[in-house]
Amino acid sequence: MVRVISSQPRKQRKARYDAPAHMRSKFLNAPLSDALKEKYSKKTLRVVKGDTVKITRGDHVGEEGVVDGVDTTNSKLIVHGVTSTKVDGTEVPRPVDASKVEITKLKLDDKRRVEKLGGKE
Repeated sequence: MVRVISSQPRKQRKARYDAPAHMRSKFLNAPLSDALKEKYSKKTLRVVKGDTVKITRGDHVGEEGVVDGVDTTNSKLIVHGVTSTKVDGTEVPRPVDASKVEITKLKLDDKRRVEKLGGKE
C-alpha cells in the first residue's frame, strides 16, 4: 500500500490517486481461498484476467465468475456475470474492488507467476 504518515482521509485518498503504476498493482491483490492458501503458503496474490473469483462483500455476495478485465487506473475488477441494470433496462458490468473478492482458481499460463508461487502448479 501507499505509505502515508497522515491519518487524514483526504491525504490517504490523494496518495492512492497519485500512486505510480508499480504501486497501483499492489491495490489489486486479493485473498486466496483456504485451499489455495494451504497449497501455495500465501495469503494474497495479484488478480489477473482469467482468474476465477468469488464475491465476498456487497450486493453480489456469493457469486463466482471469471475475471474479464482488470482496471489498474481505478483499481477495479470486471467479473463475468456481475452486472448492474440501468434505468433503461440494459445490463452493464459492475466494477468490483479487489479486496472484496476471494481467488478460488488461478490462471497459471504465466511462467513468472508460477515461479512466484514457488514453482507449484
